[in-house]
Amino acid sequence: MQRRTFLMGTAAGAALAAVPTGSLLTGSAAAAPAVAGSLDELQAAIDRARPGDRIVLADGSYTVPPDRPLTIRNKRGTARAPITIAAQSLGGVVLGGVQSFVLDASSHLTLSGFSFRQSSTLEIPDNCSHIRLTRNDFQLADIEGLHWVMVRADDSEVDHNHFHGKTTLGVYLCVEGAGTEEMAQRVHVFRNYFSDHSFAGSNGGEPIRLGVSPRALSPAHAVVEYNLFERANGDPEAISVKSSDNTIRYNTVRDSLGGIVLRHGNRSRVEGNHLIGGTDGLRIYGDDHVIVNNHLAGLSGRALVIGSGSARDHLPGEPADQRRGNDAPDRVVIAHNTLVNNHGMLSGESQRPHEPRDVTVADNLLVAESGELVTMANTVRFTWLGNILWGAAADGNIPAGGFTRVDPKLRTGRDGIARLTAGSPAIGAATLRRRYVTHDIDGQPRGRARDVGADEYTRGPVRREPLTPADVGPRSR
Repeated sequence: MQRRTFLMGTAAGAALAAVPTGSLLTGSAAAAPAVAGSLDELQAAIDRARPGDRIVLADGSYTVPPDRPLTIRNKRGTARAPITIAAQSLGGVVLGGVQSFVLDASSHLTLSGFSFRQSSTLEIPDNCSHIRLTRNDFQLADIEGLHWVMVRADDSEVDHNHFHGKTTLGVYLCVEGAGTEEMAQRVHVFRNYFSDHSFAGSNGGEPIRLGVSPRALSPAHAVVEYNLFERANGDPEAISVKSSDNTIRYNTVRDSLGGIVLRHGNRSRVEGNHLIGGTDGLRIYGDDHVIVNNHLAGLSGRALVIGSGSARDHLPGEPADQRRGNDAPDRVVIAHNTLVNNHGMLSGESQRPHEPRDVTVADNLLVAESGELVTMANTVRFTWLGNILWGAAADGNIPAGGFTRVDPKLRTGRDGIARLTAGSPAIGAATLRRRYVTHDIDGQPRGRARDVGADEYTRGPVRREPLTPADVGPRSR
């Protein structure tokens, strides 16, 4: 392989900062950065990097020596001039060995276009910030218990990556923080493809885990959006939320065992997600959540579960072993969701002593041809308003006055989504005074007279559909 010494000034790096990895080195030689042809050259370029530099490693397979990982220490780009370390072409650089990059006290830094095949966790430590992992392929060694990526740094971004091919215990992407109770702040996870996790155990194979039980009461303000999960069968939880104040929106979970689970923590918002043709849907524990605009169809398990608690509430200072239990749902709003032909529709739990309280279930659309539409256990001070039930399935134990049984006149499109048609009694029938939603699951405005269910009837274009592999991952827009 021809090797050239890396040499590039800050101005050149800034000019190339916005160029996608896949288009590198396609222009004139004068416009392109020099390419590091070895790990030693790459390390030397990293050591002298300045804000705005773009460092490129030539395509090839590299085994990183265990005693000499690629170390990024005290490297600080800026918001306008990040330091970028990139593969020559998307997926063209394969990094094997025990470790690849080791980060320390660095910020505004991007790793782009690599195929990670290492045998230890890629750590983004808490003494870093504004670290971006973009357009990479993650298929680390298939080692029992190995988590692949651990993010502890504030303001990190994980986007347009593909995580795939794990058969053993371990999580694809973990977000935690410093110490034992803190959470990284404002982590943004978007446009990733999580696929083909086939661990057969009952727990511990999540694609995404936001926190762990000791961190449950810590606000994280993470946003997880526009990600696709397919054949995510390593755990009943595709997205496991174990922290507070997060947003989970516009994701698609298809043909997977896992669903979206608010396992620990409070005040999260779950909005506009598609869960199609898998096993589990949404499961809720904790307080003050908002669950709106989700579409759950063809699930063989439980579509929407309002859980029960081993504790009424988790409290600051409680022992860590107590925090592992379930927090009963209180003051949760469940509105404008559509549930169609799932084996279990809207249900509760009775195996724990603390029932959900003060939950609002309003303006949802439930349609099925068998079973029962609502099977709640003990509840306290629930509010049931404006729901529409239909199909051969029995009503279940939803209180009289909390629903109308009427044909909503749905039509299922080629994308598998059931939408309202002209003349539907769901049009303009929403009852909640507070506007928990301004748009529907398709991204269309709700207007003043809102419709029941996730879809707002309109002749306008659909702006958000269920995601496909073309919409996510390293080569997507």
